[in-house]
Amino acid sequence: MQAAPPRAFISWSSGKDSAFALLEARRLGMAEIVGVLTTVNEVHDRVSMHGVRNALLDRQVEALGLPCLKVPLPSPCSNEIYEQRMAAAIERIKADGVRHVVFGDLFLEGIRAYREEKLATAGMAGIFPLWRRDTRALAEEMIARGFVADLVTVDPRQLDRGFAGRRFDRDLLAALPPGVDPCGENGEFHTFVSAGPMFSAPIAVAVGEVVEREGFVFADVRPV
Repeated sequence: MQAAPPRAFISWSSGKDSAFALLEARRLGMAEIVGVLTTVNEVHDRVSMHGVRNALLDRQVEALGLPCLKVPLPSPCSNEIYEQRMAAAIERIKADGVRHVVFGDLFLEGIRAYREEKLATAGMAGIFPLWRRDTRALAEEMIARGFVADLVTVDPRQLDRGFAGRRFDRDLLAALPPGVDPCGENGEFHTFVSAGPMFSAPIAVAVGEVVEREGFVFADVRPV
């Protein structure tokens, strides 16, 4: 008799990679997803790095049908404070009998090693359903499986600011310059996913103002 997959939280960024990791963890029998873990900028009331409104995060969580543990972070946030608050969140998850966290990481060895080290300290482990997958094929599969996502953050040092607010689709993949990862794994861009098979229903959004803050370009996706 096959053992039941371990119960796990998904490290949720609001973007396509964490959403696809959730789907793949379920499909491959790697984990039973029982909750969502997200860091939130407590000053701007938005998802960390992606800059997505907290209200849209709430809509995603509702469409996932999962409880969400939000980790508030100051802005700016030192690494010490980040690690303290994340450690406290992990202990809360562990207290509920969960020993695994699913991540959407693709190929950055240093980030994976960091996550595994911090989890191991807490007696927990990471699950990486997308690890070492070809990112071009992965991006194509996301689109083919009905993902709807928009670029909400662009690093203008790696990708032209004009990409902010664009839909993550085949036209965008064709337009990406050489050296830019199709999934943005090197930080070239981040996305907000508004539809896909992980959700009970699509989330209606519109792309609003595009602004530059702290060296990054943000497209303000808002609910409609």
